Amino acid sequence: MHDDLIDAVDWAVGRGIADPKRVGFFGGSYGGYSALTAATRTPEGVACIVDVFGISNLITFMATIPPYWGPWFSIWKNRLGDPATEAGRAFLTERSPLTYIDRAVRPILIAQGMQDVRVVAAESEQMVAALKKRGVPVTYITFPDEGHGFARPENRMAFYAITESFLAKHLGGRAQLFGDDFKGSSLKVETGGELVPGLAG
Repeated sequence: MHDDLIDAVDWAVGRGIADPKRVGFFGGSYGGYSALTAATRTPEGVACIVDVFGISNLITFMATIPPYWGPWFSIWKNRLGDPATEAGRAFLTERSPLTYIDRAVRPILIAQGMQDVRVVAAESEQMVAALKKRGVPVTYITFPDEGHGFARPENRMAFYAITESFLAKHLGGRAQLFGDDFKGSSLKVETGGELVPGLAG
């Protein structure tokens, strides 16, 4: 999967569509996993990363799959690897972004709904803790009343306003001042607010 994404970036750069110094990865859920993979496997090819409730550790992710997903679990064990076997755990570990945290250097914005039962908050929190330990610039924002996806318009507005400012800082381009963008939102800036223009203070 990641090879395909890098091939797409190389294609766009090779045709003059994209500036190789202004490439960012942005994704949610599986896309968040993909963004974290870019952050930890090929950081030299990206300027910044936006991870929205992404999977950082496939073993802990599979350990927290909700019971009502039970019928899917056997399929996932075949597709992803069986965490009950040594070979499966090795496979899952090898494909987990957290395994390659020592390679992460680019600024990362991570967003999480605290009621998410598909990708629980621990997936974001262990990544944030590991990034902070290494001194990688990370901004972590949460929404206590959201699950797997930001349903409330006020929360979506707050998230996209912060994302716009973050991307403008690292990729260039314009960003509107926050103004009333956080009004009515449950947004909590857990760490790294000072790294996004206008967010701290």
